[in-house]
Amino acid sequence: MTQPFELPSFYVPHPARLNPHLDEARAHSTGWAREMGMLEGSGIWEQADLDAHDYGLLCAYTHPDAAAEVLSLVTDWYVWVFFFDDHFLDMYKRTNDREAGKAHLDRLPLFMPADPSAPVPEPENPVEAGLADLWRRTVPAMGEDWRARFAESTRNLLDESLWELSNIDAGRVANPVEYIEMRRKVGGAPWSAQLVEYAADAEVPKEVSGSRALRVLMDAFSDGVHLRNDIFSYQREVEDEGELSNGVLVLERFLECSTQEAAEAVNDLLTSRLQQFENTVFTELPVLFAETGLDPVGRAKVMAYVKGLQDWQSGGHEWHMRSSRYMNGGGASAGSGGEVAPGSGGALPGLSGVPGAGNRWDQYAIGGIGTSALDILRSGAMGAGGVGAGVGAAEGAAKGAAGPAERRARSHGHVPFQAVGPSRLPEFELPFTLTLSPYLDGARERVVEWAGRMGLLAADPAIPGSGVWDAESMRDYDLALCAAGIHPDATADQLDVSSAWLAWGTWADDYYPAVFGRTRDLAGAKRATERLGLFMPVDGSPAPEPANALERGLADLWERTAGPMTVDARSRFRTSVESMTASWVWELANLIQNRIPDPVDYLEMRRDTFGADLTASLCRLGHGQVVPPEVYRHGSMRALENSAMDYAAMMNDVFSYQKEIEYEGELHNIVLVVQNFFDCDYPAAVRIVDDLMHSRLGQFQHVAQKELPVMYQDFGLDGEVREVLDGYVVELENWLAGILNWHEGCRRYGEEDLRRHFGAERDLAAAAEARRAAAASTPVVPSVPSVSSAPSVSSVPAVPLGPTGLGTASLRPPLSAAVPEH
Repeated sequence: MTQPFELPSFYVPHPARLNPHLDEARAHSTGWAREMGMLEGSGIWEQADLDAHDYGLLCAYTHPDAAAEVLSLVTDWYVWVFFFDDHFLDMYKRTNDREAGKAHLDRLPLFMPADPSAPVPEPENPVEAGLADLWRRTVPAMGEDWRARFAESTRNLLDESLWELSNIDAGRVANPVEYIEMRRKVGGAPWSAQLVEYAADAEVPKEVSGSRALRVLMDAFSDGVHLRNDIFSYQREVEDEGELSNGVLVLERFLECSTQEAAEAVNDLLTSRLQQFENTVFTELPVLFAETGLDPVGRAKVMAYVKGLQDWQSGGHEWHMRSSRYMNGGGASAGSGGEVAPGSGGALPGLSGVPGAGNRWDQYAIGGIGTSALDILRSGAMGAGGVGAGVGAAEGAAKGAAGPAERRARSHGHVPFQAVGPSRLPEFELPFTLTLSPYLDGARERVVEWAGRMGLLAADPAIPGSGVWDAESMRDYDLALCAAGIHPDATADQLDVSSAWLAWGTWADDYYPAVFGRTRDLAGAKRATERLGLFMPVDGSPAPEPANALERGLADLWERTAGPMTVDARSRFRTSVESMTASWVWELANLIQNRIPDPVDYLEMRRDTFGADLTASLCRLGHGQVVPPEVYRHGSMRALENSAMDYAAMMNDVFSYQKEIEYEGELHNIVLVVQNFFDCDYPAAVRIVDDLMHSRLGQFQHVAQKELPVMYQDFGLDGEVREVLDGYVVELENWLAGILNWHEGCRRYGEEDLRRHFGAERDLAAAAEARRAAAASTPVVPSVPSVSSAPSVSSVPAVPLGPTGLGTASLRPPLSAAVPEH
């Protein structure tokens, strides 16, 4: 069969290595699969299928340092998960039997008890038998925190298969953001990451397991694994199985481009996610270690985990190049798949019978240990394609292929305060009716008076840069107009509180870059953010005396809002505020690096920087205790909220483009992120963002109309709960309509408004940035990191100042050229 596209050249910066216990793992997993009933007689696999797929080779590549017994157990897990996937395909996906599929999935958590000694039901099929056996053999070696995380990842992997089944039934292809989010659950890479903890004896300490840095490492790893798999499996999944959950297909439909161009775009995103992984390791982990006081053993565990994820990424690529399960013939990617010896590089004896084996480096006359790392130096390492000009939404979206090093440099090479002209606004076509509160006029005056009492409208002599607003600018910004559209049914008092929250959050979002960004004072921003928690006591204890307007405004709002709440509700509400304030520190960290964010990381963090969860939480306060908490955690509810949040945040970015790029020197705007990712111009980026906004809006409507009724049925919700949730959909519609009306009606984003409010400041900031750029002889561009081994337990790894790995010493810049003045 002819391949639907030529494989691109993948970013594989670390050489794959092979575990010397490969043969033992192969033999063990074959016997285990037969014992569990997965082979002859299962109707799913025969011995030839298991041999051809060669999961022993997958695990030997992805866990090169695991002991023999550990490798065999991990291989059994992968045999099980692939058997589950094929079993679910044949039994439920091909027949679109959602009811039977759900019944099958509902039983599987019974075989993963929190207490490993607890009894489990008698297995009724090979999937249940395999899970019961693996759970019993694995979890006793791991701690309680890992057990809970691994059980959740396994449940996600199983349960979200229903999402795929529902999309096949509806003939629906997901939008790109939705797809990335759901693929993490369906694809199982978070599950793989937690098996890395087991296989590498690198259980992540509980003190840091829930941190942003560890979450981003897992998410970036997962996206890399899934996007790579999507490229290799497109032919089998889309053309043979009729699958709709494939990243190449998603971008092919979204960008209205060819399959080849979509594959190149997926590969570009794969590279971006791997570079996000690297950036997190070398800029966020050392800070996390210091801030949490993690002991040397804990630090070594985390770095061993990082190395394990790195090994998995490279080994998974090598396996895809060899397995008969996937499309892997020829193409530019052929340069990434040389023969690899057990535990090292070089030729692997006895692989002549392995499907896909062969020395693909011959055509480049390159061989030996570490040659995969040379991918990062090859011209056009992102492939010869790219999303071409003149194809639907992606018209003008690419100007040619960029190698990973060029892509990394471009992300750090943005020149701030460039004149971009008035913001270009698309047709928003929001189909929800706007209703305004009758108390708007009074709220407008009261919120300005409140802001004055809190100190938001005057500079604090002790805090340089703190004079970000005055009474005139606050009236121009008209946050009460936004609140009146978001909460049209609010009482006068409720509208005042909502207006004040929006005013404080918007003011603080301006305050952080003005006070901390201009001096690159990340430590000061963190100290200020940590103190904010003092003014949100969950237990009702008194707060300290506020030291400034930032603290005073929050303390007042917390007292007015949290008083009637239960302790649990206060805790959840506080978390939403803390997520927003912490995201402002993340923005400052990127500003210090002069780094345009990775598109996936940006969109996910944008929900926090926009304060979307905070305002959604204000909506949910009126729901009381009627809706069970697990309903809000359900995938359909998260999809409903996230799609609405993304639409609103991208809408804000489109309106604020000139304000942020030209007047504030910002890096955090979806239009700029798209420009950087596709290397396209401003108009093309706006068209792509507009399409993405409408796809998220379409998803919001799809979830409300199609997925929520199914969720109601799955949970067995009664009429009262359904009425509350239906009302919540209307509240989110009001939220979107109110935010759009505010953007169109306030005087914050128009060119004349910007000149009036920011003109003089922009000139000063641009001049200061020019001096800073002149002082730094070259931009700071983090190098390609290599975590080849766990660090000394007595030290935190330093950030390398250039490319690392075999043969790269001559490529590193002089020290003086790599360290700018601050």
